[in-house]
Amino acid sequence: MDITGSTALVTGANRGIGRRFVDELLARGAAKVYATARRPELIAVSDSRVEALRLDLLDTRSVTDAATVAADVDLLVNNAGIATRTDLLTGDLDSIRLELDTHLFGTLGVIRAFAPVLASNGGGAIVNILSALSWFAGEGTGSYSVAKAAEWNMTNALRVELAGQKTLVQAVHLGAADTDMMAGYDVPKIDPVEVARASLDGVQGGAVEVLVDDASRHVKASLSAER
Repeated sequence: MDITGSTALVTGANRGIGRRFVDELLARGAAKVYATARRPELIAVSDSRVEALRLDLLDTRSVTDAATVAADVDLLVNNAGIATRTDLLTGDLDSIRLELDTHLFGTLGVIRAFAPVLASNGGGAIVNILSALSWFAGEGTGSYSVAKAAEWNMTNALRVELAGQKTLVQAVHLGAADTDMMAGYDVPKIDPVEVARASLDGVQGGAVEVLVDDASRHVKASLSAER
């Protein structure tokens, strides 16, 4: 898929990785970018090709409204997410459910709303921003790891289901990016723009999986290693 001339929609576009996706799409010649967030008034719009829209993963009406407005989209970037840092054994169950509702059911709801749009526009592509934590868990990451693991397998399943309409479904994994969500974690962090660049390079090359950094590549390789 050629980014030049494409029409994209990015969730969670008000900051962090989402904001860098908007910038990189514009730099690569996208014709239009719908930048979405729960509070679109927080999105800084300085380019006439950008349209801010409200989209809340947990508000079905906002998702369907966005799909109606953005009926010309051929590239969907699912970036919006949360991190409650909740332990599975002792943590609040509502917080655990919130992570699953956001990353799994929320992202799935957006894809279900936009799949017919992508089909009508030639197939296009879907990018799901995942994590190396799709494959392992650490202290304080229980609910996030479970939610991202579910989102990863959902991504794999939808890749099969959407193949018939020629929609590329890409999974993007990274260890940590220097964003507000990762503030307070003393771990190596990459610039969020690296995520956007690696993903869009993959879209243009037809890659179904993108491992952005050394951390994600190490974890993925470890899955088949002897313990």
